[in-house]
Amino acid sequence: MWAFLDNNLFLHMLLYFFFSTAVSSILYSSYCQMQGQFNLNGMHKAGDVMLGGLFQIHFFSTYPDLSFTSEPQQPTCYGFDVLGFRKAQTMAFAINEINRNSNLLPNVTLGYSLYDNCNVLGIGFRASLSLASGQEEQVVLHETCVGTPPVLGIVGDSSSTRCIAISSVLGLYRVPMVSYFATCSCLSDRKKFPSFFRTIPSDAFQVRAVIQILKRFGWTWAGLLISDDDYGLHAARSFQSDLSQSGAGCLAYLEILPWGEDPAELRRIVDVMKKSTARVVIVFAHESHMIALMEEVIRQNVTGLQWIASEAWASVTVLQMPDLMPYLGGTLGIAIRRGEIPGLRDFLLQIRPDLQHNSSHVFWEHTFECSFSPPPAGWLEAGGALCTGQEDLEKVEIEFLDVSNLRPEYNVYKAVYSLAYALHDMLQCESGRGPFSNHSCGSLQRLEPWQLVHYLEKVSFTTSFGDQVSFDENGDVLPIYDIMNWLWLPDGGIEVQTVGEVKKLPFKGEQLTLDEDKIFWNFESKEPPQSVCSKTCPPGTRMARKKGEPVCCFDCIPCSDGKISNETDSMECISCPEDFWSSPQHDHCVPKETEFLSYPESLGICLTIASLLGTIICAIVLGIFIYHHNTPIVRANNSELSFQLLLSLKLCFLCSLLFIGRPRLWTCQLRHAVFGISFVLCVSCILVKTMVVLAVFKASKPGGRPRLKWFGTVQQRGTVLGLTCVQATICTAWIVSASPTPHKNTQYYNDKIVYECVVGSTVGFSVLLGYIGLLAVLSFLLAFLARNLPDSFNEAKFITFSMLIFCAVWVAFFPAYISSSGKYTDAVEVFAILASSFGLLFALFGPKCYIILIRPERNTKKAIMGRGNTKGNLVK
Repeated sequence: MWAFLDNNLFLHMLLYFFFSTAVSSILYSSYCQMQGQFNLNGMHKAGDVMLGGLFQIHFFSTYPDLSFTSEPQQPTCYGFDVLGFRKAQTMAFAINEINRNSNLLPNVTLGYSLYDNCNVLGIGFRASLSLASGQEEQVVLHETCVGTPPVLGIVGDSSSTRCIAISSVLGLYRVPMVSYFATCSCLSDRKKFPSFFRTIPSDAFQVRAVIQILKRFGWTWAGLLISDDDYGLHAARSFQSDLSQSGAGCLAYLEILPWGEDPAELRRIVDVMKKSTARVVIVFAHESHMIALMEEVIRQNVTGLQWIASEAWASVTVLQMPDLMPYLGGTLGIAIRRGEIPGLRDFLLQIRPDLQHNSSHVFWEHTFECSFSPPPAGWLEAGGALCTGQEDLEKVEIEFLDVSNLRPEYNVYKAVYSLAYALHDMLQCESGRGPFSNHSCGSLQRLEPWQLVHYLEKVSFTTSFGDQVSFDENGDVLPIYDIMNWLWLPDGGIEVQTVGEVKKLPFKGEQLTLDEDKIFWNFESKEPPQSVCSKTCPPGTRMARKKGEPVCCFDCIPCSDGKISNETDSMECISCPEDFWSSPQHDHCVPKETEFLSYPESLGICLTIASLLGTIICAIVLGIFIYHHNTPIVRANNSELSFQLLLSLKLCFLCSLLFIGRPRLWTCQLRHAVFGISFVLCVSCILVKTMVVLAVFKASKPGGRPRLKWFGTVQQRGTVLGLTCVQATICTAWIVSASPTPHKNTQYYNDKIVYECVVGSTVGFSVLLGYIGLLAVLSFLLAFLARNLPDSFNEAKFITFSMLIFCAVWVAFFPAYISSSGKYTDAVEVFAILASSFGLLFALFGPKCYIILIRPERNTKKAIMGRGNTKGNLVK
């Protein structure tokens, strides 16, 4: 795309070299005289100080064949531009107004020389040289080249390309040039264009204004069409750079509109627009490009597009046709600031044809469709007329006289006043306080254009319309644009309305103001269209770019567990804090669920009920044994050990409650200590019971009586207490050395916090369980050895059965405990405690309670000691 620009710059360099040499020879030749004869179409008015102007008064020109065998003929301009002529007349009006103003440039009369550039670089360049060196063949300076220069400054040109070429040369001699329509951002380069100023904002600002509109409506996917010249190419560069830096969106396509007739290329471009998913089309091009483009758009019937117009065509009337409104209706455009120029219409009505000024002559013929020249044969018969010069302009309705929508003309008006105020400030300089060498000032007798550049950089004034005019360090005016909207009226009419403005405020940056309620949207929904490559990623997802496509094209990937995104179009998902987890929608963090064996849950309720039920049953059995303590069956089974065993079982049932509820430091320390001591107390009682049974049996044999003294009441109590103290010592050492502590475990589940008790010392926990297991196995072995004792001592059978249940439960406990996690670890341990406790309770005390309550006839000494029919089987 930039190849053309490079070629164009090469052409500029050639022109720059050629004409800089020419100007140098012209301005500094000994005769100070213009070389050659240009025959330029111009308007002139004499004055003390002359200002030049370059305007497009004709659209086209034709060049004769150059054989170089005779004097070359000058090009012929045709296609009268009425609005271009009005711009030139606006400059003449502004100079007349300044001359009548006694407060601005008193005693100085401004004159002007205005030339037609015919919309051609060569003619515009020749005109600028004529202005800089002197009007055509006139000798403009004395032989010493001292005095007032031919022109002090030039207003123009209307084209960025022509301004680049002209200002490159005039800038060498610091001749100030103030453009009213050239917007290329490249002209802000003060090193290349040191004397260039403009009263229209740079394209750089226009591009930023368009980007702000895109951001306002969320249009992140748009197409860009540009003209094949400096205006379009530099706009494209700025647009791509600013768009990527702002992150406001991406370009779906970038196409260069051809000059002239190229149906195949236009067909291809429109086809690209038709197939693209972008609903917004931005056009930085001239009205001639748009006319050719819209013909192809109509042919292919491409509707449903939202057009954004640059200032070059945002308010042109040639496109505001009923046939184009189905396609261009609702267009949003960046337009030059509208202004009011009081008195301009009256000035325009005073125009009269002047044969010396060819432009006014042509204007008259164009307006009244007549001719001053002798008419060709058949002219009068065809309806033509001869011009008299007395026709009344007020009787014709032409756009030329409509001053209600002055935009480029307002810029021309400000450009003339900028030069006038700069000259006024320069002439107000006091000698000895000037800005030049030795504090000198510029004077009317020795004016030099470069001196005016100094004052132009500092000029500041306010127009009658209320706009402040000043230039920044790049020669750009304080930017402001109107936002226009093409309204398609129900009756088929067209109205271009102002719906907002965008301007740059000092020290505040750009500000966009839009009245969205006034905007007409040319869509069935009457709402702004959506123009995105990919739909917005909602919270809970992140954007993932599609490989090989612009950044605006992406997929929405859900955030992984534990991560969230709480904004639309998030680039990354963020991790939740440690104690938080992502919500189901992954759009915010929620506190993690806490897990522990709690009382309110069903499992906790069941275990609590079982624990309390076991405790109550123990209390009931204890009450039964106390109430029937004098009965033979209670007395025969060592009532004191039975009471101790029931109390220890009650503690075993109650200690399971320490495993339920949120772990605390004290519950973690007590649960295993109470559990270990309770079970050792319980198993110790059973062990002593078994030993007493064996001792009694041995004592019943001849010579065995002395052995009973070793198993008296005191010895039994001492044995139980001693075995229990050993467990208490183990628990104390465990707690002191490596105390169990509560712990928030996040390893089991990502979305849960498991509160558990860390045992602290695995060795301590193993010794505690191992000691219980040792006593249980010893009790089981002793009871197993005593299982075949006489029936009167058959309690050993119940002890054997109870210990078998106890050992089976705890053997099954270990694999279940190791394989479970979280609250189920505690549940397994509680279940083992309750299961083993219920096993001991029912196996040891169930048969006795059965006899006491259900079969009291067997609760006699004879029944217990008897043989024969009873066989001493208590549960038979």
